[in-house]
Amino acid sequence: MTLIGRVHIVGGGLAGLAAAVELAAAGRPVSLYEQAGQAGGRCRSFFDETLQRTIDNGNHLVLSGNTSLMRYLRRIGAEDRLSGPAQAAFPFVDLQTGERWTVRPGAGVFPWWLLSAERRIPGTRFRDYLGAIRLALAGPDRTVADCLDDGSALYRRFWEPLAVSVLNTPPSEGSANLLWPVLRETFGRGEAACRPRMATRGLADTLVDPALAFLRGRQADVRFHTRLRDVETDGERVRRLGFAPGGESRVDLGDDDAVILAVPPWAAAGLRSGLQVPQESRAIVNAHFRLSRPVSSAGIVGLIGASAHWIFTRDDVASVTISAADDLAVEGNEAIALRLWPEVRQALQLSEEALPPWRVIKEKRATFAQTPAEVRRRPGCVTTLKNLFLAGDWTATGLPATIEGSVRSGHTAASRLFATAPSA
Repeated sequence: MTLIGRVHIVGGGLAGLAAAVELAAAGRPVSLYEQAGQAGGRCRSFFDETLQRTIDNGNHLVLSGNTSLMRYLRRIGAEDRLSGPAQAAFPFVDLQTGERWTVRPGAGVFPWWLLSAERRIPGTRFRDYLGAIRLALAGPDRTVADCLDDGSALYRRFWEPLAVSVLNTPPSEGSANLLWPVLRETFGRGEAACRPRMATRGLADTLVDPALAFLRGRQADVRFHTRLRDVETDGERVRRLGFAPGGESRVDLGDDDAVILAVPPWAAAGLRSGLQVPQESRAIVNAHFRLSRPVSSAGIVGLIGASAHWIFTRDDVASVTISAADDLAVEGNEAIALRLWPEVRQALQLSEEALPPWRVIKEKRATFAQTPAEVRRRPGCVTTLKNLFLAGDWTATGLPATIEGSVRSGHTAASRLFATAPSA
């Protein structure tokens, strides 16, 4: 039989939650430690006094083909807390030309729909889309821009906004090897795998709160305001966890216990000497505007020729996302709001002109810089210590640093832990 020891998971973001849920579902005792006062990490919700609305710290678009995320949601009973169109549709507006179009992928694996000029992105030809093959064949040092025609309408109106959003890195720097798996797992599987999905009532309600309820229902030990200070080892195993004042000072590990570090890369490197992790990061800026009236329905709009990349609408709040936003993040919040509001007005065709109540949120280290050089620094899940595992969107998941990547890393850590569990 397999011996059952406690798993100590450090970090209550999505990677840590996903690992904890898998382990608890299998009957493994779990302790989850989070230094903040709430779980979710970069996927969190809060009530904003200025807007008088509950908002998310950032906008996250997921797709129906995100298999790891969907498994996680089914496990915690929250699959119905996502909403989106019955069929895949991605509206875009070019703010420079005023053109509007909607990308509607076809049902089959082969993109026959691209043969129709009416369904293609304006100004593009069928053969332009064949450039995706170069992404599939790209070597580890190739960037997205290396593989595609950066002077084409398709690049400006599809590849560039897609790459920036997925990689949070300009396509001139972003790894082609990370963009291709996203295309393969979603658009490459046909319309049913690329339907856009949003958290109906916010990220916490969909991704975090049901997971915590699931864990507590299985007697998991969940502790907030508990920061890991050091990891003591005996050469091949973790033997003790030391926590900063405010939590338990020491937690001794039994012979069958294990640890999953699901913390940011810089924190992991500080806890484990010699661990190679990505060093550079990229910012994301989000701005939330409370409109004078609710929009007709929740959804997303992609922006071309604008500072912003996407607008997410829910009830009477329009939320704007700018990825790879290191330059913008150094500007003042009011200047950012004043820059973005005209783009929101034009894209959503709003009559109101005055700047409405707003909130700008900057995540200056939102993801690691997903360049070929930094991708090579991603560590695997298994470490040199027999009972220490890593999780996080910055680990070597084969995917970009997205929600899907975060959840998959947690699942990988849980499965590798199971695979190495001793038997008696």
